[in-house]
Amino acid sequence: MAVGGGPDFVGRESEVAALGEAVAAGAALVVVEGEPGIGKSRLVRQVLGATTGTVLWCTAPPLSEPFPLGPVVDGVRRLSPDRVPDGLSPIAGALRPLFPEWAALLPPPLDPLETAGATRHRLFRALAELLDRLAVDVLVVEDAHWADTTTLELLLTLVASGTGTRSLVVTFRPDEIAGAPSLLRLTSRAPVGVRRVRIALGPLSAAETGRLVGSMFDGVRVSADFAAFLRERTDGVPLAVEECVRLLADRRDVVRRGGRWIRRVLDDLEVPATVRDSVLERLTRITGTGRGLLEAAAVLGVPADAGLLSEVAGTTPEGTAEGLAVALSSGLLQESGAGRFVFRHGLDAQAVGTSMPVSRRRALHARAAAAWQRRAPDALERLAHHSRESGDPVAWSRYAEAGADVALESGDDRDAVALLLQLLETDPDPVSPCDGVEGPAGRRRRLATKLGEAVFYGGAALGDLMDTAVDAIRSVIDDPRLDRADSGELRLLLGRVLWRAGRRPAAFAEFEAAVPALRHRPDLAGVTMCSLAMPVVPDWPAARHLDWLRRAEDRARRAESAHLRIAVSTARAATLLLLGDASAWTAVRELRRPEDAGPRDLGVLATGLLNVAAAALPWGRYDETRELLRAAAALIPDAEHHRVAEGSRLIEALLAWHTGDWDGLPAAMRRLADAETTELHDTLVARVLAGLVTGVTAPAADDGTALRDAARELDALGIAEPVALLPRALLGRRALRDGDPGAALELTEPAARAVAAKGVWLWFADLAPVHTEALVRLGREGEAVSFAAAFRAAAGPSPAPAAAGASSLCAAVLAEHGGDPAGAAGHYRAAAEVWAALPRPYDELLALEGLGRCLIAAGREDGLDVLRAAHPRLTALGAARDGDRIARVLRGAGDDVVRPWRRGRRGYGDALSPREREVLALVARGLTNREAAEALFLSPRTVGRHLGSAMRKLRVTTRTAAAMAAAEAGLLADDRDGSAPA
Repeated sequence: MAVGGGPDFVGRESEVAALGEAVAAGAALVVVEGEPGIGKSRLVRQVLGATTGTVLWCTAPPLSEPFPLGPVVDGVRRLSPDRVPDGLSPIAGALRPLFPEWAALLPPPLDPLETAGATRHRLFRALAELLDRLAVDVLVVEDAHWADTTTLELLLTLVASGTGTRSLVVTFRPDEIAGAPSLLRLTSRAPVGVRRVRIALGPLSAAETGRLVGSMFDGVRVSADFAAFLRERTDGVPLAVEECVRLLADRRDVVRRGGRWIRRVLDDLEVPATVRDSVLERLTRITGTGRGLLEAAAVLGVPADAGLLSEVAGTTPEGTAEGLAVALSSGLLQESGAGRFVFRHGLDAQAVGTSMPVSRRRALHARAAAAWQRRAPDALERLAHHSRESGDPVAWSRYAEAGADVALESGDDRDAVALLLQLLETDPDPVSPCDGVEGPAGRRRRLATKLGEAVFYGGAALGDLMDTAVDAIRSVIDDPRLDRADSGELRLLLGRVLWRAGRRPAAFAEFEAAVPALRHRPDLAGVTMCSLAMPVVPDWPAARHLDWLRRAEDRARRAESAHLRIAVSTARAATLLLLGDASAWTAVRELRRPEDAGPRDLGVLATGLLNVAAAALPWGRYDETRELLRAAAALIPDAEHHRVAEGSRLIEALLAWHTGDWDGLPAAMRRLADAETTELHDTLVARVLAGLVTGVTAPAADDGTALRDAARELDALGIAEPVALLPRALLGRRALRDGDPGAALELTEPAARAVAAKGVWLWFADLAPVHTEALVRLGREGEAVSFAAAFRAAAGPSPAPAAAGASSLCAAVLAEHGGDPAGAAGHYRAAAEVWAALPRPYDELLALEGLGRCLIAAGREDGLDVLRAAHPRLTALGAARDGDRIARVLRGAGDDVVRPWRRGRRGYGDALSPREREVLALVARGLTNREAAEALFLSPRTVGRHLGSAMRKLRVTTRTAAAMAAAEAGLLADDRDGSAPA
């Protein structure tokens, strides 16, 4: 993979303005200072490259013996290579030694003067005249810290004698200015009659770093974590960022995921050659104790006091004080807090470290390990690092495993995984004391178990470490020295890892293979059977999942394990819900919190309730779904909070999609998808939800590409789930409205076959009307009738409002295209009533559109009234395309329909939104804003905003009056019969 050209110029807005204003005003001295690679030259060229005046560019090279006036001479040659300016006075003869190629064109040589100072003054006058004749508006001297003394004195003379309207721009490194007193005089003086501007460039922020990197990838955004990582490793130095990105691209250490660039394995970031050479150039000028202390600081890698540096470098206290002064003056080392020293940039330290001979570097690491062992024996990460770098694998293994344990306990899963992978790749010789009596095979099993747990809990942020970890666990499972019981537990763990990584078919294969080897762990075997019972494997029939559920229930009856009983009870409810079995709701009502449940059991119950809530969504019984979410939230243990909270957000977002509560939903889902801690599956679901809302609310310019891409990637995970069918329904409806029933059928037909084979007809509720209409419009009426009858027979008898609404729509489509508009109107009306009761406002309004259309076709005048009522509600919902479609019909009938608002959603007007109804219902029960926020998974501020809006619409001023007014007007959703689970 290759990156594009040079990066864009990002940030520096205030510096650009300061430089531009100074030069535009004329007669300015602008000094631009900053460390190497910070972007001094880029800034100057960015601003002056667009000027219409003449710019003389002069650059001082880092020569050991610079040529006097060399930068100016070279700049003049580049500016005027072929001619000598006209009108030069005789004094220009002093220029002959500098420009021998102009000898025939310059005035005659001048007589020598008695003193060198007079000669130099005459030469400066000649050069000033030359600049005037060349009409130089801005004289730029870059890297002035390397310029010869004569050049710097020329600049001092030009400033002191007045530059007219000419500006002088000088760039330099402040750490190098001590060796150039003339430059120090130039930058510190306030010239008379010349405006002085000083610009000090600092590092880029994380956001600016992200923009810089994104510009190198053709403008495609990079993840925030990737940008923050590069900002931390390069300290925001633009040149270091650019060179590191090119190295990472060459090594293929950045990959495209979800429409953005993310990091893969970047912990060992190489030092770019340009950065390395710059550091080594400065290092060559430092010898003795100063260099030894720099090497010690590079090996330590963290802020260290003088005593620790001296101990590692092996210097005396007196030599350390003198050496520190030298190291600090180099600009490589800086003071970090009182009496503590560290390299200015991590890449600089790395460059110094790699420049040392291996024997020297190992000796320093050995001293560092010994020093830390005395000072801080619990500094496991440092002890492990120094032990390994010093060539002591036994000590490294001991410290690394202890460090991995600490990382696991603290939630630093990525570091734990990296350490455990290194340990599995290493075979200490002699055997590490941490092996005890277990031997090499036992050691590998123990490490693989820790690795699997670390990956399972931190898999979303591991990048390509996930693949390496899976391969490492497989290698341990395949070890012939591993006994059957251990292999079963590891295989189960591997299945969980694969599940977390979104590789569900592979996970199920591991689960099935693990069960026979888990006879010694009936609890684990039963939980594994519960996972196999979930009907999400595409090519498994429902009977196969039900068989695993039966086996899990049998195991639970014979086991005394609260953990297993919870897993089986929630698995039963979720499995039956997904299979459309009405007895599932009995299983839901029977869910209870066991009296003997411990913290770990509550975590299992919370996760299980989320699975049940997700499985309940296709039924359309949204009140029960919300009760399940609330029950799960009440059980969230600290260790599992982020997992359960993330799952809750997605289910809440799915509810919001169905119930038309779309305000802010796409942005919230994009934020969730952009977070590197979000698992791959959840990332894709979040992108799908954002695409669904955008597909309805965006203007006609949106072609659905983002939604198609997200849906395609979700399908590629190889799992069956209801949410994967939602994009097909929306895109299929769009294809039908665009007059392409063939494209719609391409979306619905594969899903119809899969649903029929698996027997999960309830999932097809959103697609069934689209599929029926596509068949009819393609002339396949017989197939459409057969399909609608099969769907009604399979899904209709269940107490699922979504299935009932879909059946009515299928009947409406068949009647409308069969020439019976009156009959179709009745079916559309029935569907609209179902959707209104849930509520699903968008589906309700589409059904009302069909009702109005059929009433008009049947010669009924009230058809236009139905469309007139639906149009403003669609517009308020944000369904721009659908509102425009109805508006065209109304205008054709003579109505003066106002053009819809295009600057965002106007809301629900004077009507209460579904979310406002929910808030009012909770307020009516006596809940505070904070309690209502927890129940609805919102912030208290958001709840307050919804309540305030509802009070304004109801024209009341108190919470009690608002609840009473809403109840009296019948605006609150009726509570459904059923107890809260768990």
